[in-house]
Amino acid sequence: MISVLLADDQALVRTGFGLILNAEPDLEVVGEAGDGAAAVTLAVDVCPDVVLMDVRMPELDGIEATRRIVELRPATRVLMLTTFDLDEYVVAAFRAGASGFLLKTAPRDQLIAAVRTVHAAEALLAPLSTRRLIEQFARPPEEPTALGELTARERDVLALLARGLSNAEIAAELVVEPSTVKSHVANVLSKLDCRDRIQAVVFAYESGVVRPGAADPVS
Repeated sequence: MISVLLADDQALVRTGFGLILNAEPDLEVVGEAGDGAAAVTLAVDVCPDVVLMDVRMPELDGIEATRRIVELRPATRVLMLTTFDLDEYVVAAFRAGASGFLLKTAPRDQLIAAVRTVHAAEALLAPLSTRRLIEQFARPPEEPTALGELTARERDVLALLARGLSNAEIAAELVVEPSTVKSHVANVLSKLDCRDRIQAVVFAYESGVVRPGAADPVS
C-alpha cells in the first residue's frame, strides 16, 4: 500500500484527489494539509510514502516545505502540483528534493500513474515535459568537482538519465542487464550526492554533461 499526504490550500482540490486515490487498491490518503507548515508537521507524524505538494501555499510555500520534509523524512517522495507546465518554481522544487511534477489539470489516470512512478523511483515522471522545464530554467553550466568522480560508464548513464530514460530503457541502450543499470544509477546518485534521478537530471544540465536540445553527452 502506497500512503499519500495531500498538501494544497484548496479544499476542493484535496477532496478530488483524495477520492481518486482512495479508489485505488494500492493507494491510501493518510492526511491532508492546507498549508506548507502543516504539511511538514503531518509528514513527520504520518510518514507518507508520497506527498502531493502544491507549489504556492500560505504559511510556508511548497518549495521550503519540500526541503524540510526530505530533510526530516528522507524516504518520502514529493510530487509537486502546479497550474502551469513551464513553472520556474518547479525547478527550484527539484533542487529542494522534489521527485517530479504534475499539472493540477492532469486526468485521473495520470495522477494515479504519477504517484506510483514517483514511489517506484525507477523512471523519470513525464520525461519530455521535465526535460523541457529544466532546459528553460537550468542555471548556467558549471563543472562541479563531483563530476570527476564518475567513471566513463557512469557518465554515460547520467546522460541517459538526463534524456529521461527508465532503468529498463538504459539497459537496452547500453546492452546490459537491468540489475547492472540499477547499480550504476545508485553509484551516480551517491557520488553526486543526489537524492534521486530528477536531481541527477538537473545536475546533468547544470554541469554541462548535456546541453539544452542535446541528447548525448558533451565531449
